[in-house]
Amino acid sequence: MTPSLDPAILVAGIGNIFLGDDGFGVEVIRRLSARPLPVSLMVFQDFGIRSVDLVYALHTPWKAVILVDAYAHGETPGHLQVLHITPDDIPTSAPVMDGHSLNPLIVLSMAKQQARTLPPVYLVGCQPLTFGPEEGSTELSAPVEAALRRQSSRPANWLSIWVINWHKTNRTSEKP
Repeated sequence: MTPSLDPAILVAGIGNIFLGDDGFGVEVIRRLSARPLPVSLMVFQDFGIRSVDLVYALHTPWKAVILVDAYAHGETPGHLQVLHITPDDIPTSAPVMDGHSLNPLIVLSMAKQQARTLPPVYLVGCQPLTFGPEEGSTELSAPVEAALRRQSSRPANWLSIWVINWHKTNRTSEKP
């Protein structure tokens, strides 16, 4: 029996491109999608602010899901962090749906409420400098752009390598 080469990992870019660093996840997907990639077991998809579309995408039986988003975690701007989101991290009830304020945990909660058994989920988060000026900005801040450039110079599968390495070294702990 030949193993299936169907895509097994969803890499989902999340964010609003009009709010500066909030567009980090979308920009990661744009840059990775523009590269010539070998046959891959990963699907790169820009969800932007279409969180409900991401809920429906989670109906596919993925082996893993990697969410890429701006994530304020108290580090210096541009710092990248991987979190393994466990079922216990996901709220059991989601608030009333509002497409403008959904975040990854609310999306996962909505999928979980639909009786979905979620695959392993990871968040690759970048500490933002800003979510853009009041009038909006389509550019990433200098530190976030520099972090993205450093990662983009690595092989196209840097996300999976990073998550796999994190998982190997953190199996016994709940959070990195």
